[in-house]
Amino acid sequence: MENYFLQIGVFIFGAIIGSFLNVVILRQEQKSLNGRSECPNCHKKLSWYELIPVFSFLIQKGKCRACKSKISWQYPAVEIITGLLFLLIFNFSAQGGSALGGQFFNLISLWTIFSLLIIIFVYDLYHKVIPDFWVFLFSGLALLRFFIFSFQDFGFLSTFWAGPILAFPFALLWVISKGEWLGLGDAKLALGIGWFLGLDQGFSAIILGVWIGAFVGLLLIFLSKLKQYQQLFFLSKTFTIKSELPFAPFLILGIVLVFFFNMSIWNLF
Repeated sequence: MENYFLQIGVFIFGAIIGSFLNVVILRQEQKSLNGRSECPNCHKKLSWYELIPVFSFLIQKGKCRACKSKISWQYPAVEIITGLLFLLIFNFSAQGGSALGGQFFNLISLWTIFSLLIIIFVYDLYHKVIPDFWVFLFSGLALLRFFIFSFQDFGFLSTFWAGPILAFPFALLWVISKGEWLGLGDAKLALGIGWFLGLDQGFSAIILGVWIGAFVGLLLIFLSKLKQYQQLFFLSKTFTIKSELPFAPFLILGIVLVFFFNMSIWNLF
């Protein structure tokens, strides 16, 4: 029973952090986290009972209490996903590590890393830009974990080189296309992926991300051709082969599949 309540507590804690992540994502353009939360439509300052993760959205039926404008599904989705990821990480980190201090740093660092990835995921999804601050923070924390948990030497097979190796193709494509094919932010993200997962798992995460991105892109093009169903599938515009899609969300999905479910492209062949 105690373990059951602990699991619920971890999920609630994660949902609360998810609520904060929503604020960070929303205020990224403002370069400031100061000030109370408000309705983006009528600018009414929100009370504490309007900020309860998930429940406030459900109780208010997804609308602002003052102006009745619709609240984006982003808010409960980020809160629920963050809560689930925090719970997965909590159970994952509890299974490994011998020293209590090592387990604690592992848990906190993983919570922080996946919080950063959620910010990058959502922000790139909306703006097609990966903010330097968050991606460098992710890469820096991934490198710190390498030094604490995996460092042996700087030999060719060292995880240290996985970051530059995985980032190089993205950086090369960025240079060749002069930024038209993909952004430099994807190379920075790949750098952190290599340091976080190592060469084998990092490569799997990137390839899985590419496959998922290609599938989603083709699916959007197909659905766009069914003009009578565009509204049904919540498509606000028509997608073509030349349409720009954010790439970071697919890379991050690849990270989740590899890290939590141990998916590997090597096992597929």
